[in-house]
Amino acid sequence: MGAVVADDGPSGVKAPDGGWGWAVLFGCFIITGFSYAFPKAVSVFFKELIREFGIGYSDTAWISSILLAMLYGTGPLCSVCVNRFGCRPVMLVGGLFASMGMVIASFCTSIVQIYLTAGVITGLGLALNFQPSLIMLNRYFDKRRPLANGLSAAGSPVFLCALSPLGQILQHEYGWRGGFLILGGMLLNCCVCGALMRPLEPPKKSEVTKEPAEKKVKKKLLDFSVFKDSGFVIYALAASIMVLGLFVPPVFVVSYAKDLGYQDTKAAFLLTILGFIDIFARPICGMVAGLKWVRPRCVYLFSFAMIFNGFTDLMGSMSVDYGGLVVFCIFFGISYGMVGALQFEVLMAIVGTQKFSSAIGLVLLAEAMAVLIGPPSAGNHFCYLPGMLPFSGKLLDATGRYMFVFIIAGIEVTTSALVLALGNFFCIKKKSEEPHTKEEAAEREELNKSEEKTPEDAKVDSIEVEQFLKDEPEKNGEVVTNPETCV
Repeated sequence: MGAVVADDGPSGVKAPDGGWGWAVLFGCFIITGFSYAFPKAVSVFFKELIREFGIGYSDTAWISSILLAMLYGTGPLCSVCVNRFGCRPVMLVGGLFASMGMVIASFCTSIVQIYLTAGVITGLGLALNFQPSLIMLNRYFDKRRPLANGLSAAGSPVFLCALSPLGQILQHEYGWRGGFLILGGMLLNCCVCGALMRPLEPPKKSEVTKEPAEKKVKKKLLDFSVFKDSGFVIYALAASIMVLGLFVPPVFVVSYAKDLGYQDTKAAFLLTILGFIDIFARPICGMVAGLKWVRPRCVYLFSFAMIFNGFTDLMGSMSVDYGGLVVFCIFFGISYGMVGALQFEVLMAIVGTQKFSSAIGLVLLAEAMAVLIGPPSAGNHFCYLPGMLPFSGKLLDATGRYMFVFIIAGIEVTTSALVLALGNFFCIKKKSEEPHTKEEAAEREELNKSEEKTPEDAKVDSIEVEQFLKDEPEKNGEVVTNPETCV
């Protein structure tokens, strides 16, 4: 497997910003959809599981909690695997794990077995797909990266709108066992997406220029030096605070409408409105973030998105009728889509391509420590989702008012926005023009040596370059198609 480490993302490769990158984007769209929507979609089968095994709702809720725990908490493990074996092999194995977990779960005879199969194995498989897909997207796109991130993030609401009704149909037609088996087969598409992640390699070079490349330092399996970057530390802290309240309102808004006396179908339609707005908000926000004036200030756009989201929660707490909840869902869908489109784009901009594989794993671990604060046994049927939902459920039971739940969620998200914006404004110094890594320093040194060459050496080099340009046209980055990495 050592030979597959070809997709290390060499610093000399320029992102194609198109071409095969669109296939990579399509794969990332599907992976993002499965990763975020699947833990929520399996909740459709909970009632049948309760009847089958004679358990409570909080017991079945552990399935989704374990799925999310694996998706977030295994971030460093995924980083180590990617840095060791490359993105494509990791994603192929992850797709097999995700599918195998659901297929085996369809034959389980106890809820504990389902925890281990549909929870641990499938969750690990989704994690091994989600993180590498974002890494490859970062390598294939540079100028168009904000748009690419927005389009891939749209996979989450699209798949949520599709998988939930599909799960209901499968449950009605085939039961939970048949539904799990079919969903397991669908997850094999993750392997197809993994096959699309072809690694990039630099354009062919002359024999003279190959020697420095051979002396390249071996890449660390997990680069903890990202913690020396104050921008990364501020981002990780802000993201950990944000996830405490970000997911709370869309979960409780349906129950809020029911308590106001509206029918179940009318209450559930609120989530349809929210999801429909979210689908369009993400790519549009990606286009805006890619504008020439906006992109250097993307971190502040992200902060604005979080403040917008928190303010929407605070205003939503004052809703007293269905019309007010509809307005809340519209604005929440816009702000939620903006956050989803920008969260990984900002991280990519902060740490750069070389350290992104390690940075995203550590950020996901930090978020996991926040989202799993409360266990699923908190006593409310929404507690299988992340964040402060268990605490929110207890608060709701104690007060009987949704206003306090929305206010706390709004305060948490707004606080995270202030931490990010103020931290960057006061604590982050302008990046110097000096190289940040040893690799960059080595490249700068090579350039300086080449500038000091004698006229005779320069003449010889110019002849070699002229001949090389005749033989090879200029390229950004080539796709590796050797037998070891090609499917």
